Amino acid sequence: MQMIVQPDGSVRCLYGEELDLDTLGTLSITRGSHVEPTPDGQWTADLSPVCGPVLGPFRTRSEALSAERRWLEEHWLIPATAQGPDRPS
Repeated sequence: MQMIVQPDGSVRCLYGEELDLDTLGTLSITRGSHVEPTPDGQWTADLSPVCGPVLGPFRTRSEALSAERRWLEEHWLIPATAQGPDRPS
């Protein structure tokens, strides 16, 4: 689990159960995407809650979940203001 400690002391991460996040303090958990089936049985990852694209379609839900996690780690986890020249915004 990647955790980013921001200058104000808040922590940013993709929610997981690897660590007991309650030990960090008051939690504020928000949805980063919606992984949903399409009418034809495919899957998409809609990242509009974080101003991202719709990824897919994918053949399986697990493929959509993997793409969702990769996109969030690459584009959302580290805020644009903290990204250096070697990190895309």
